[in-house]
Amino acid sequence: MRTDLDRVLDLDARAVRLSAELVRASTVADLRRPTPCAGWDLTDLLAHMTAQHRGFAAAARGAGGDPAAWAVIGAADPMAAYEAAAADVGAAFAAVSDAEQPFTLPEFATGISFPAARAVGFHFLDYVVHAWDVAATLGVPFTAAPDLLEEALPHALAVPAGSTAFAPEQPAPPGAGTLARILTRLGRTPRAADLPRVP
Repeated sequence: MRTDLDRVLDLDARAVRLSAELVRASTVADLRRPTPCAGWDLTDLLAHMTAQHRGFAAAARGAGGDPAAWAVIGAADPMAAYEAAAADVGAAFAAVSDAEQPFTLPEFATGISFPAARAVGFHFLDYVVHAWDVAATLGVPFTAAPDLLEEALPHALAVPAGSTAFAPEQPAPPGAGTLARILTRLGRTPRAADLPRVP
């Protein structure tokens, strides 16, 4: 019988695969491109994404409280480092079978842990949005499946106002679709290509 944990693990794996496909499409020449994350170029964004994968992988293995697990470390090949971290978190999550397994996530909250299903939901949302960040940086279409976005929207709406995990919420444009609602909720400005076409 398929559980909520199974469902969110599958969604997360799809979001990570999407992000990895976009990263794979980048080149060394793209690393200095500015991203939607203020003050970050693609090198900075990839270093952050890599560190988050490593931190969540550590949390899945019971070591999320170690600050070193979340450290942002420069890499000679940021794209290869990202691919390796994406594979690592996938392997760590695949070994989780208890939806209530505690994850320590110091970048989200200190002094408490989160049940696995909720923690993986955080990661899922993060990588839907970071995949968009990479697509926007490269100026390419964002091709997330509609059901992936529909599943991500409730997670985005559940992010508390004022959360330091994301930039401040932006106003959604008129007629905003699912993607635009996710992006603006988490402080991004959608591109024209991310908005529903008006007949």
